[in-house]
This record gives sequence, C-alpha cells and structure tokens, in this order.
Amino acid sequence: MITPPPKDGLKTSEYVGYALGDTAANFFFQTFNIFLTYYYVDVWGIPATALLWMIPLVRAFGAFDDIIMGLIADRTNTRWGKFRPYLLFGAVPYGISGYLMFAGPDFGPNGKIAYALITYALMMVSYTVVNVPYSAMLGVISPSPRTRTVASTFRFVGAFGAAFLISLFVRPLVKYLGAESEMRGFQLTMGIFAVVSVVLILITFATTKERVVPPPGQKTNVREELGELFKNWPWVVLLITSIFSNAFSALRSGSTIFYFKYVQGYDSSQVFWILDRTTLFLTSGALGLVLGTVCLGPIARKVDKKYYAAALSLVTGLCFLAFFFVPKGQFGLMVALNMLAQFCAGPTSALTWALYGDVADYGEVKYGRRSTGLIYSASLFSIKSGVLIGGFLVPLFLARFGYEKGQEHQTANALLGIAIAFSLAPALFALLKAVALMIYPLNQKRVDEIEAELTARRAAAGAPPSP
Repeated sequence: MITPPPKDGLKTSEYVGYALGDTAANFFFQTFNIFLTYYYVDVWGIPATALLWMIPLVRAFGAFDDIIMGLIADRTNTRWGKFRPYLLFGAVPYGISGYLMFAGPDFGPNGKIAYALITYALMMVSYTVVNVPYSAMLGVISPSPRTRTVASTFRFVGAFGAAFLISLFVRPLVKYLGAESEMRGFQLTMGIFAVVSVVLILITFATTKERVVPPPGQKTNVREELGELFKNWPWVVLLITSIFSNAFSALRSGSTIFYFKYVQGYDSSQVFWILDRTTLFLTSGALGLVLGTVCLGPIARKVDKKYYAAALSLVTGLCFLAFFFVPKGQFGLMVALNMLAQFCAGPTSALTWALYGDVADYGEVKYGRRSTGLIYSASLFSIKSGVLIGGFLVPLFLARFGYEKGQEHQTANALLGIAIAFSLAPALFALLKAVALMIYPLNQKRVDEIEAELTARRAAAGAPPSP
C-alpha cells in the first residue's frame, strides 16, 4: 500500500487528487492506444491506408504544440498558479473533443477522413492544453524530491488503474450499450468516459496546490530557455530514456493481437467470464502495472531512484526476451511472465517522471532560471516519439517478414517477424532504457545537494517557506 511520507509529504487527499488527473487522461489515451485503429477501420469504415499518413501527421504537429504549451504555461501567472488554471478551463473542451472522435457521423469516405483528421487534431491539442500543465505540476507540487516521488507513484497508480479498467471493460460496455450496433456502443461508452474525465480533472484542480515558484526577478527568453534545455545533460539523457520506454510499450502493444492470433493460434472465443485470451493477457499486464507501482513504488523514497529504475528495467527486458523462447500453447507461463514484466515496468514510469522534477531543480541551480513547464512539455515529446517509433516498427516488421493480410496461416518467416516484434525488439528497447538510466548523472547524493542549495537560495532571497 502507498503511504505518504511522514514529515514533508502532502495530505493523502492531495496525492489522490493529483493521481485522478492521470486517470482522466488515460480513460481516453488508453482507449486510443487499444481501440482507435479498430474503431476507425472496422467500425466506422475509414480506409486503413488513410491512417498511415493521418496519425503521423497529427502526432508530428504535437511535437511542437507541447513545447509551445510549456512556454505559455511558464509565463502564466494567476491566483490559481501557473499550471492549475489550464485544468479548470481545459477540462470541458478535453471531454467534448474525446467524445467527438467517436461520434461517428454518417459521412462519405472523404468526409469521414476529414472529420477524423479534424477531431483527432482537436483532441491532441486539448490533451496538450491539459496534460502539459498537469505534468508540470509534479515539479511544483512540493520542493522535496522525495515527496514528488510519492506524488508520481500515486499518479501512475491512477494512470495504470485506468488502463486496467479500459482493457477489462471497454469491449463488454460497447457490446452491452450498443446491443446490435457497435457504433452506438462506442458512442455511449465514450460519452460516459468524457463526463467522468471532466469530473476527475476538476477534482485534481480543486485538491492540489502549487508550492514552488521561479526565482525572484526571473526573466523569460525563449531562445535562452531552449538553449539551456538542450545543455541540461540530465534532461537529454532522461528524454532518451523515455523514448526507449514508450517505444517498447507501443511496439509490444501493437504486436500483441498478431502474436496471439498467428504465432500462438488463439481465436477470440471466451475462456474466462467475458474475456478471450488476448483480453485476459492485456488485462493481466495492466494489473501488473498497478500492483507493481503500489508495491514497489514506496521503496523509491528510501533508495537511489536511478539505480532502482535501471534494475527494474533490466528485469522487464529479460522477461520480454524470454517470450521468444516460450513454447506454443503455454498461456499460463506467458501471463506469469507478462505480469512480472509489467510489475517491474510500472514503477519505472513513476520514477522517470519524478526524475524530471529533479532535472528542473538542476536547471534552476545551474542557470538561475526555472522552466518547469518547458522541461515537462518537451519531455512529453518523448511519449509521442516513442509511440511513433513503436507504431512504425510493427507494420515494418510485418512487411519485411512477408506478412499477408487476411491469411489464416502465415509463413514461417512472417511468424518469426511477429515474434521478434513482440519479444526481442521490445526487450532491446527495455535494456537500452536500463543502460540510459545508469548513464543519467543525477544520483540521490547530487539531488540532495541540489535540494539543499535551492533551499538556501530561496531563504536568502526572502522567499516564503513552502506550505
């Protein structure tokens, strides 16, 4: 069980309130990861070829709007702080945009493509407006790196909890609410998610507080801030680490259905309650993420985060590697390996985002300027880059190894490509993540020194003590 730190921690209600913000984000984000392509192609009827340019185009634009949003948030000053106002005013547009993606109007082929492009772009902009400030709040919710680690742990319990619910309940909800119409089922399901997400974001706004402010008299300069960002070596290493992390996650998620359908030969028949084997496998992985974050996350307060995260990433990589050697039909063994891999992967996500707060502290010490929003916004680029890389590699493996769409029995070479995409390639990215974490230069001793120096500077400048 996660327990807040005894001295410099926040109230449990604030930890939980902060976590609910990522729960809201993942009600949509995880649904997109698992079901968006299926909805667009099989349910609504958009040509699959249109997605090959549409999704990368929107995500490429997102690489720029994240940074713009970070710069804007850093320059915002209101009675609610720099970042919280965007949760208050962005929640409703976020919910509406997410629902509109699944509204499914009865347009012709070109009209559907145009509608999908516009609503997907609107959703990504809405996501950026809410999620960049939300992520940056982790860097200002407390001046204590250890407290930020606890807050990040709570956050990812909320995120992975949403992922678990999505993997378990979306398909049954769509079937129940839609009756004979899958389109209607998606419309009603996403309508529910939209309302819940808006409420959760508003709860996050109401229960959190910003406690770290920039140095007195800090001046803003976009060119200098961007230059300082790329000279911030801990941030550069952490960015690469996050790209590796999101690449193996996207690559593995995108190849799962192919792996179970063709390599393992499992059909979609139910084997447990409402679950087929693929859904059961995905759900077990999401459960592993939650349990790992709950059980292993609190340890991070007592150990060096970089070495701890590196060790967990190593275990995750070795588990992914083991899948290449699992004999066909060993479903129980695959579920056990998957749960262990995700049990160790969950805490590393929380640890990585906590490290970004340390990086913001480092930038303030080194350059005398705190650009929390920019650091977190540019780091969201790693998510989109990693997802883009992983999403690109899945069809690349299929094409290179001779996969034939619609063929019930694939060639041995095609099966090899699918197995590599599901096991060896994600394992490589996970192991590279472990190496990058070992290279990351801010160990706990250095982080404690930075915290002490910043505390002394703020006291000398006459800054009020943090609540």
